Amino acid sequence: MLELDCRDLPCPRPIIELAKALPSVVVGDLLAVVARDPAARYDVPAWCRMREQEYVGEDLADDGLPRFVVRRLS
Repeated sequence: MLELDCRDLPCPRPIIELAKALPSVVVGDLLAVVARDPAARYDVPAWCRMREQEYVGEDLADDGLPRFVVRRLS
């Protein structure tokens, strides 16, 4: 799983980084965004709905920060 370190990026940069990285992920594989930006909790699932990608869910990175997991569908 590719993990994007967006810990110190303000809104909307985690979503911009997600959009830039998605083409490098094989269809069916996972991409994770680690971000302390509180808006990412809502922005990542919304972005997935708009882009027709699967929002897998939220877990924690090794340092305890939220990690938002996306599966590339197309």
